[in-house]
Amino acid sequence: MIDKTQYIFGLRPVIEAIESGKEIDKLYVKKDLSGDLSKELLEVVRAHGVLVQRVPVQRIDRITRKNHQGVLAVLSAVTYYHLDSLVPQLYEDGVNPFVVVLDGVTDVRNFGAIARTCECAGVSAIVIPERNSVSVNADAVKTSAGALNYLPVCRERNLVNAVKFLHDSGFKIVGTSDKNSHNYTHCDYTGPVALVMGSEDEGISPEIMKLCDTRAVIPEFGEINSLNVSVASGIMIYEVVRQRLNDNQGVI
Repeated sequence: MIDKTQYIFGLRPVIEAIESGKEIDKLYVKKDLSGDLSKELLEVVRAHGVLVQRVPVQRIDRITRKNHQGVLAVLSAVTYYHLDSLVPQLYEDGVNPFVVVLDGVTDVRNFGAIARTCECAGVSAIVIPERNSVSVNADAVKTSAGALNYLPVCRERNLVNAVKFLHDSGFKIVGTSDKNSHNYTHCDYTGPVALVMGSEDEGISPEIMKLCDTRAVIPEFGEINSLNVSVASGIMIYEVVRQRLNDNQGVI
């Protein structure tokens, strides 16, 4: 159940929240919602690029039984960054950038653990897609041990375009895969790097994998051959740290 401090409901309150600049993680709108005020809401949503999910009214009723008017906005626990403005700033600050891209990671505990490792390792930012991704809510912040209060998170509408942008900005794109891959310790991570981690069930999407400059594999010798994504991320992240320290570049 979503904590009541994490959401706003009702047509006018949600419109005002969006126009005031509040970060909206998800916006639930009843499937058959109609009327002049609902049209105004959708115009505001389009203008601000808010993600809308059309749902049965029962989905909203499970969150609140109050007069929600068929509209409920879940607030983000963090302020999202824009990748196209963050990357130039990193270069301007003299940072050797290192970002972690999460493709299809939906489990809040895994996400929180990855964020915690990223913050400890000095990762520049985490990049996630708007859809098919974990929500950065209060549970995620708690699971990350507060790391998400310090670590920039970029939520991108199109993850393929985001990865292309990183590549065009001088990043080496490294995907994790057990097919046609190099041992993860044999890859060079000393320059600007974007490490892509996929979901445990689907892995990295084919569209994203095609954009990877390098595919890295973590050797496995057991029977199940299934590392948890947060554990795999920790291994990969600290290999980047190790190489950069050995190269006398430091983490950033």
